[in-house]
Amino acid sequence: MAYTTLQVTMGEGVMTITLARPDVLNAINATMHAELREALQTFEEDADLRCLILTGAGRAFSSGQDLSEPRPTGPDGRIDLSVRLDRDYNPLVERIYRCPKVTIAAVNGAAVGAAANIALACDVVVAARSAYLQEAFARIALIPDAGGTWFLPRIIGPKCALALMLTADPVTAEDAFRMGLIYKLYDDAMFAGKTRELAKRLAQGPAVTFRLIKEALRKSALNDLSSQLAVERDLQRQAGFSDDFLEGLAAFREKRPARFSGR
Repeated sequence: MAYTTLQVTMGEGVMTITLARPDVLNAINATMHAELREALQTFEEDADLRCLILTGAGRAFSSGQDLSEPRPTGPDGRIDLSVRLDRDYNPLVERIYRCPKVTIAAVNGAAVGAAANIALACDVVVAARSAYLQEAFARIALIPDAGGTWFLPRIIGPKCALALMLTADPVTAEDAFRMGLIYKLYDDAMFAGKTRELAKRLAQGPAVTFRLIKEALRKSALNDLSSQLAVERDLQRQAGFSDDFLEGLAAFREKRPARFSGR
């Protein structure tokens, strides 16, 4: 597919999707949503691709929804923002969150509104030191969407999450790192290279195990300890059947790096 709002590259087990509307800070429009669906389908279906990097071109990750787009309306002709959420944002966030492969949000600059929450839907968030995140919705009298009210309180706690949503204050990358929103913080000059190193390392890891780890963590959000212990038992049984487990044991015994096949 020829993309007009994205740059997509693939190599060494890694797909990089770059939001590429830098003239409008990579604001997300309907075309970008359609192209993201296509790119994510390619990532999910290609067995050779085992890690995804989602990032932005220029000085922003994304400024969020493109507010210059016509606003959707309901059957009565009134503005109905739920139409866009049901059609575009909610399926996108669910798809990223539930993706069986490893996903990395590489926040190279401002990540505002829905874009911040799309980043939080990824498995791992890394950021350039100059970047920031902002739940900017209240500035235009809207509530956080694209999963913001679900992800943020689970990561930083309800009180701090509520304050960030009510004030719509930007959170610097350093503050986001201290809060636990970001896994790694890189100097701007090293950001692209360090992110690529991390993605390549994860792409070379045990893909089946990574999928099972993600499944275990998703289930833990609703389970008590006994239920989660049972989940761990069942998923560990599956991990033990994998070729990668046998390779990991052999590599440990032979004191060499493991060469995981992803099976």
